[in-house]
Amino acid sequence: MKKIFYGMMAVLIGSAMINTLQAQSAYRKKTTPATKDTTVNNNGRGVVQQPAVTPITTTNKLASGNVTYRYDTTNPGGFDAKPEVSLRNNYAVDRSQVRDRKPLEYENLRDDDNVWSEFLWREIDAREKMNQSFLYPGKDDNGDRRFFSILLNSIKNDSVTAFAPDNDRFTTPMTTEQVMNLTVGDNDTVEVPDPVTGSVEKVITKKPKFSPDSVYTFRIKEQLIFDKEASRLFTRIIGIAPIAKQVIGGKSVPRILFWVYYPDLRKTLAKEDVYNPKNFSSRMTWEELFESRFFSSYIIKSSANNPNDQYLNAMIKDPLFRLLEGENIKTRIFNYEQDLWAY
Repeated sequence: MKKIFYGMMAVLIGSAMINTLQAQSAYRKKTTPATKDTTVNNNGRGVVQQPAVTPITTTNKLASGNVTYRYDTTNPGGFDAKPEVSLRNNYAVDRSQVRDRKPLEYENLRDDDNVWSEFLWREIDAREKMNQSFLYPGKDDNGDRRFFSILLNSIKNDSVTAFAPDNDRFTTPMTTEQVMNLTVGDNDTVEVPDPVTGSVEKVITKKPKFSPDSVYTFRIKEQLIFDKEASRLFTRIIGIAPIAKQVIGGKSVPRILFWVYYPDLRKTLAKEDVYNPKNFSSRMTWEELFESRFFSSYIIKSSANNPNDQYLNAMIKDPLFRLLEGENIKTRIFNYEQDLWAY
């Protein structure tokens, strides 16, 4: 019986070894080219010709396959300069899926369910500590990471329409050339409105070349809506406008460069990461930053109790009192929302 048992074991082991050898042979035939391109050297020996290696250049796609050339405002060439694209993957992980991110769709708000609404205009000062990500000068294959550069890239590369700065209702579109000409130094006619009377005076001034860090203020137009169906207060950003400081008659005057319709901009912001000083792998997108209200701002205008449609600086001269009035508006809105509930 032992002999029969050992004989059967030997047969099984031999069969398994034959199957393994056959599988290895099939794998070699599959992975080895059928023919070899050989050349003859001076000794007459056949040498296998190595396949040609295509060098990676700035005109070829990188390993990620989704690289788009953007502006780099830190280059000496100015706002039209192209960034220096990395010829290898600059990260230890594959981040090619970043360019495929899309923002979540907004919840539908019916006009019949809108029981209360108010428009607010805010300004973001990037010099504040909480807003320093707006001026982060780091660079990658998409150029530098300043928010103003991201706005320019969205207009130039992502077909986002810029609108004239004189109206925040998005009535007059601007061409890409008009937007890029804003960054070129030349004589220009600037309309300077009087904050008290509202009259507009045209002043011819020298428009200096922009520095990337000179645009550190961003104006936001938003609408607050209380939806009775969802029983909550929604805040929807309508538009964003960069503001540059320009010297006119020896005085520094803020100048709105252009307006961008925020819903059109969300697709671009969903693909752009915000600098995180604590953890580079835990960065949010710019779209998440705005939707989560992760920025500091102050109110400069409200549609409530404003029959003359004026900004706070036209009604209140003292800057400190203007800030306090903006905080009063925030408190009023907060109290309105809380008073709708009974505890």
